[in-house]
Amino acid sequence: MEKIASFTVNHIDLLRGIYVSRRDTTPSGDTITTFDIRMTEPNRQQPLTGEVLHTIEHLAATYLRNHSEWGHRIVYWGPMGCRTGNYLIVKSHLEPIDILPLMRMTFEFIAGYEGDIPGATPRDCGNYTYMDLEGARREARRYLNEILTSPSPANLSYPT
Repeated sequence: MEKIASFTVNHIDLLRGIYVSRRDTTPSGDTITTFDIRMTEPNRQQPLTGEVLHTIEHLAATYLRNHSEWGHRIVYWGPMGCRTGNYLIVKSHLEPIDILPLMRMTFEFIAGYEGDIPGATPRDCGNYTYMDLEGARREARRYLNEILTSPSPANLSYPT
């Protein structure tokens, strides 16, 4: 079988950042962009814990889908199986620089979040106790401060 696109990315040199993972065209002709929101360096840094990643998923998805300017364009936010980041799917042909302000706002929201985690109830979630708000806040702040505040070109374009 042929490798899928995400398995052709050079993970040896991949840094934390925001990358265009793929672009697709829907049957109606709309473009959707899938972003790789990479929070840890693959195979060099510890992956996020499942609890942290799950909490980030709940908070980011809620924030993004309720965002007054971007909410109608958000298709999906969800974790990578390798636990090194998340995928964000957005309607439109976009580049990482286009969503950088949105990602800054999203991770500021997560870093400062206090209170009950949205959707973390037995009725709303299949594993509602599998959460770590403090860890999510810590990892969001680290990603925001170390990458999103001042990304280099290498944090916005996949290595070759």
